[in-house]
Amino acid sequence: ALRSEFGPLPDQSMHEKTSVPALIEEIYTFLRQADAKELNDLFRALKKAQEAGDTAKAAEITAQIDGFQTHVVPIIADIDAGFGNEEATYLLAKKMIEAGACALQIENQVSDAKQCGHQAGKVTVPHEDFIAKIHALRYAFLEMGLDDGIIVARTDSEGADLTQKIPVVKEPGDIASQYISYLDTTEIDISEAQEDEILIKRDGKLHRPKRLASGLYQFREGTQIDRVVLDCVTSLQNGADLLWIETATPNVAEIAHMVNRVRETVPNAKLVYNNSPSFNWTLNFRQQAYDRWVAEGKDVSAYDRAKLMSAEYDETELAAEADEKVRTFQADAAREAGVFHHLITLPTYHTAALSTHELAQGYFGSEGMLAYVAGVQRKEIRGTIACVKHQAMAGSDIGDDHKEIFAGDNALKAGDDAKNTMNQFSA
Repeated sequence: ALRSEFGPLPDQSMHEKTSVPALIEEIYTFLRQADAKELNDLFRALKKAQEAGDTAKAAEITAQIDGFQTHVVPIIADIDAGFGNEEATYLLAKKMIEAGACALQIENQVSDAKQCGHQAGKVTVPHEDFIAKIHALRYAFLEMGLDDGIIVARTDSEGADLTQKIPVVKEPGDIASQYISYLDTTEIDISEAQEDEILIKRDGKLHRPKRLASGLYQFREGTQIDRVVLDCVTSLQNGADLLWIETATPNVAEIAHMVNRVRETVPNAKLVYNNSPSFNWTLNFRQQAYDRWVAEGKDVSAYDRAKLMSAEYDETELAAEADEKVRTFQADAAREAGVFHHLITLPTYHTAALSTHELAQGYFGSEGMLAYVAGVQRKEIRGTIACVKHQAMAGSDIGDDHKEIFAGDNALKAGDDAKNTMNQFSA
């Protein structure tokens, strides 16, 4: 192990620069293994049918083998803000492409001040900086021989109120000038200017940009949507294929308003949208239903808008209407807001957390082992979930077939009928 004169070197194994490309490779390895297992199962079934003389069954299985569809699917890799400048972005993009990513998503936040898209404190970069990173991604794709790699350009401007720097204006009205026009400023007289202060000339007057103690500049209230639209248009005009707009709530009308404005300049603009668990979907859609009822003149006296998450409303008409809008959200957003692809981030994290919580609660409570049997295994068996045979999923059947091919009758196989507990799940 390497050590510095100051002690052990920090562990870099889980840094996004290495963990994301490694995860992409791991996912593709698993998907290829899923192909191998399913094909192996089909060839086993074919051999069994042939040995039994069942030509009809053998023909059916042969057709399944010939028409086999791979489990391997395209992966969109999240490169965040590139983890550095455009060169760092390019180098990381190459690693992700080498691992198998066919699409890369990048956002317009400052790399070293990156925040979750659903949290406060987001800081955006000028358009020239973001465009340079889009160019870096395209260069990486082309260098790797991929002329159809997909770039998803994400804007966090809807929820970002800060910028790290003021770009250089080369001519009036350029994108740097437009970016600067959104800054929050105060008109001052030259006599009020302080030593070494940065000022802006606006409409023939001197303006002091609002600057925090951190050195960050503040955008004006009410400019968020305008900034989102400009971000989207300039991204598409400079090599991005799809857009991603982070929003505060999953509201179809609000998403459509932004996308329709983008389409005034880029008519074929398409959006990737994050159906994020960071949203409280129940509360948001019940409040949207409540607001619709108010606008329509319906009686809402039985509801407290601030407490609509309460279980007491679960069986109400308003809750049913809200749930129906949640159910049709993807279709509605695709039809009305130009959403081309729906993502859902972290669903497996939350699913695993909930199922583990429920299992632990029952297993260490009054249910004991029945918590696992009734809550997990019985559902796996009856739902024909392949993972119920976890040894087979790990490749034991493939290993047995290889042993038989390689060693013939001398093979020591794991699938012996009397010893292999996985055979209990064959019925």
